Amino acid sequence: MSFRSTSLFAALALSLSASAAHGAERSTVHAGHVIDVETGKVLADQAIGTEDGRIVSISAWNASTASGHVIDWSAYTVVPGLMDMHTHIADEGPYADPATPLKSNPGRDALIGAKNARATLQAGFTTVRDVGVFRGLSDVILRDAINAGLVPGPRMYVAGAYITIDGGGGEITGLPAGTVVAPEFRLGVSDDEAEIREHVDYLLDHGADFIKIIATGAVLAAGTEPGESEYTEAEIRAAVEEAAKRGTFVAAHAHGAEGIKRAIRAGVRSIEHGSLMDDEAIAMMKEHGTWLVADIYDGDYIDSVGRADGWSEEILRKNLDTTDAQREGFRKAVKLGVNLAFGTDSGVYPHGDNARQFAYMVKYGMTPLQALQSATISSARLLGKEKETGSIAVGKSADLVAVGCDPLQDIECLRKVRGVVKAGQPVALD
Repeated sequence: MSFRSTSLFAALALSLSASAAHGAERSTVHAGHVIDVETGKVLADQAIGTEDGRIVSISAWNASTASGHVIDWSAYTVVPGLMDMHTHIADEGPYADPATPLKSNPGRDALIGAKNARATLQAGFTTVRDVGVFRGLSDVILRDAINAGLVPGPRMYVAGAYITIDGGGGEITGLPAGTVVAPEFRLGVSDDEAEIREHVDYLLDHGADFIKIIATGAVLAAGTEPGESEYTEAEIRAAVEEAAKRGTFVAAHAHGAEGIKRAIRAGVRSIEHGSLMDDEAIAMMKEHGTWLVADIYDGDYIDSVGRADGWSEEILRKNLDTTDAQREGFRKAVKLGVNLAFGTDSGVYPHGDNARQFAYMVKYGMTPLQALQSATISSARLLGKEKETGSIAVGKSADLVAVGCDPLQDIECLRKVRGVVKAGQPVALD
């Protein structure tokens, strides 16, 4: 190894060591304003004390009592670390060529994932749910690298792979005849209840935190239709039951109304997309407490960038078929009081631009506070982690974001990130 390489590795080791040590120290964040997302109250001139990565005190600012390293955010509004419940950080995207995942390799994918994770964290998203990868278990590897301090990124909860039918919405489709798809891209392909149970167990045995099942066709999967169901209710229930044995849950990709209803009756925890949900499906989500995670920004991105970059006419047509319907369904779900968590499908659009969706959520029925809650305390509740994160409270993880204005007055403020702290450690911003 060259002297230059040795020096770089030494510098990296020192940096990681210093970061870990800093996280164990006490520090104080001087916040100009703090938003309590559980009550909607805004507190002025606050001191947030952190130690060992957790919040240990919240009180009126007093310079004489501030302890440890002081982070001066007195000019900013501080919100909890943001949370995105529908990301694809460990995958490459967006792309027009469906064979793109097959043309990469594990090393390149790891570097792409690290880049995406850093961009997401710098955008203020300290926790994400990563809901599936094409190269199986690459999300597990990225999560573990972040947890070990090897790369900067958000706290990740990962699915490991897609549970999907052969040729379904979670497969790499639209390939030239004769293309060989390696087994690592098909870890969750399951065509009956027995295979579903087997693959659920396999993914959980190999590090997945929850299960993602593809209940209907997909907008971005050639040869599938979003409105068409791809699993029976019994098959979805098999995944739910198997995951429940391991103390976890199932998220269901479901665009079509019938697929949504099957998934709700089968007991999934969340419906992803929900593009073609009807009134009955929305009422069922409310009745069963099922969460809706709707990526209502993506339609505009796909239509503009997809057309410019030469995405297939099939994908562009399916996007138009689902975009306005999804937004109208979202508006109805907000009005009815369905459990709503923030999820963007990052990877369809470039990572780090997650906060662009907040304005769409307000446009389609949410108040700014509700939109902020969807990406903080509500997402924490979806994960079952509301005692650990999701709000600025004593005992919770010190995940904090400083923004340059008041998001309760202008939701676009959440795109104006001025500082990020994850588990007590300041994040370097570009």
